[in-house]
Amino acid sequence: MARKDPRVDAYIAKAQPFAQPILKYIRKVIHAGCPDVEETMKWSTPHFGCKGMICGMAAFKEHVRFGFWKGELLGLAGDASGMKQFGLITSVDDLPSETRLVSLVKKAAQLNERGVKAPRAAKPARSKVVDVPGYVLDALKTDTKARAAFEGFSPSHRREYLEWITEAKRPETRERRLETMLEWLREGKPRNWKYEKGSGL
Repeated sequence: MARKDPRVDAYIAKAQPFAQPILKYIRKVIHAGCPDVEETMKWSTPHFGCKGMICGMAAFKEHVRFGFWKGELLGLAGDASGMKQFGLITSVDDLPSETRLVSLVKKAAQLNERGVKAPRAAKPARSKVVDVPGYVLDALKTDTKARAAFEGFSPSHRREYLEWITEAKRPETRERRLETMLEWLREGKPRNWKYEKGSGL
């Protein structure tokens, strides 16, 4: 027996006027494809599942997103959450036919029924080469002890320092962090030394 969540009704009612018929249509198609589907709210947007997540939809100011969690297994391209599989939806006409969508919902529900897991996305390989900004290089050149410690660190430890410095929004914050980095490097400390075992903090 299908379960409708009143929070989904409220979500649709609050959506932009153009989005409401799209959301209602998607919801209708999902229930047609999987009569036992259960509705819920995840990340403040409607999601639908049956023995596991099937799909989700979200309304924005000028478009709607909709997609399947196991889209890759259904032959759909998109991100891991499926929310980019059908592009920016501005009308029902932007979606595949009702027959096609119902078929996708049925297949997605069958995958859950059989316990088929979605393939894990491969983590992008991080380069071992760490780009050091010129102003950091200049500071390290004036402090041989700090430079030796920095060069002796692994790429990940160096990256932690560089991200901390370059993410500073104000120049004075960046300068202060740079001075702190040099001080800690002279003591042979990595960026997150306070959180490591044996730090005494």
